[in-house]
Amino acid sequence: MRYEIAIIGGGPAGLAAACAAKEAGCGSILILERDRDAGGILNQCIHNGFGLHTFGEELTGPEYAARYVDKARRQGIECRLNTMVVDISPDKVITAMSRREGLFTIEAEAVILAMGCRERSRGALSIPGFRPAGIYSAGTAQRLINIEGMMPGREVVILGSGDIGLIMARRMTLEGARVKLVAELMPYSGGLKRNIVQCLDDFGIPLRLSHTVIGIHGRERLTGVTVAETDHNRRPVPGTEERIDCDTLLLSVGLIPENELSRGMGLKMDPATGGPVVGENLETSADGVFACGNVLHVHDLVDYVSEEAASAGRNAVKYIKDRRSGKRESGRRVRLRAGKGVRYTVPGYLEPEHMDESAVIRFRVSNVYREAYVGICFDDICVKQQRKHVLAPGEMEQIRLLKKDIERYPGLSEITIRVEAGAGSNQAAL
Repeated sequence: MRYEIAIIGGGPAGLAAACAAKEAGCGSILILERDRDAGGILNQCIHNGFGLHTFGEELTGPEYAARYVDKARRQGIECRLNTMVVDISPDKVITAMSRREGLFTIEAEAVILAMGCRERSRGALSIPGFRPAGIYSAGTAQRLINIEGMMPGREVVILGSGDIGLIMARRMTLEGARVKLVAELMPYSGGLKRNIVQCLDDFGIPLRLSHTVIGIHGRERLTGVTVAETDHNRRPVPGTEERIDCDTLLLSVGLIPENELSRGMGLKMDPATGGPVVGENLETSADGVFACGNVLHVHDLVDYVSEEAASAGRNAVKYIKDRRSGKRESGRRVRLRAGKGVRYTVPGYLEPEHMDESAVIRFRVSNVYREAYVGICFDDICVKQQRKHVLAPGEMEQIRLLKKDIERYPGLSEITIRVEAGAGSNQAAL
């Protein structure tokens, strides 16, 4: 079987990429999704707040997913569910398997990676204690309640203040559970400000910053946890230990891009994001293989996932057309570097000769900053500053670079994005 574009993952990224590729003129598209339904994690996110940027209205997760599922169906895009991709070769031959078809292969002119992300587990945290029942990742608990109709527990402690953990604090409370506290290792929350207000403050749930779980109690079923304050090195402070009785511990300690397939292909990876290194067209280090959504870097809003994925779909179509016409060639690369106060940038580089009129650069900061500036430096020259009242690690930031501005610096080799305390005097006008 041969397709023009094969998309790995039928969540919001995969669906948006497929729809955009179809609108750009792609004839044959195949989505491969391992779950029983398309839509990905959105199917269990029954709270609202999705779609404000994309559709101009607040939708629940299933409603947002349904918009794209229906659109893909109307466009005649093929989607194979309950299908697991086990390997992708350098020449874009995909090996997959399903209960109905067994093991089979697919050839594609371009591949889009849209596998999403997964939660970090307790095993990655090395918390001392036994492994009693009652310890769940926040996403697993969300699925149990919203999809399976099962209640994980009644007396709850949540470790980590990522968005899923914050949302589950509210969800468990609405279902009658008592959420005793949310403990966060860092001195700041990892979630969106609106979720802190709507999910914790509105329900009187305490958030303890610079705290973590250092002990688990119980053999068959969880009976409690020990929480302690942490110092600036994120180590427990002796004498601050406190036992909290509970029957459930939810872990919301971060998300990891689902990149086993990417690493298996030998793609160049970014250790800061956990995803592949891409250029402004979202192409990875493998020719004709693109990446988008949470498999590339963990987003805060699904609207940005859809926007990024649509770009990947259009660029995959352009790649196929250029390859067929013999126009495919590499240009000079300008590296994008994360400077002071910035954890990473996506993309990792630009090709000015091939980029559109502008390129969106997404990044996250490494700490909470107030009344600061985002500085953009072309080599050693600070060319632009954007004032920000608040910058926080839980919220993804983005800036737009114009091609005409980059072309004014023909010898440019590196663009640095950094956080600055105040406006500088050495700023050059763009």
